[in-house]
Amino acid sequence: MTTRERAYAKANNQRAAQYTEMWIVGTPDDLAVMIHVASRTGRLVYVSAPHQMGPEDTRHRRYLRLRSN
Repeated sequence: MTTRERAYAKANNQRAAQYTEMWIVGTPDDLAVMIHVASRTGRLVYVSAPHQMGPEDTRHRRYLRLRSN
């Protein structure tokens, strides 16, 4: 592996390690609390719109991107 390839691999690993991406599932109230806490700590980067889990299921699903550091 050349020096250039090592530097490129290291930069890619550092960029990937900066964020944690996850789907969270819960009631709208529970999700609101989790998102509020993530926002207050400064870790929240992106949150998707809520998606209902199913026609009879009252839970919602949201995608979060959080800063790792």
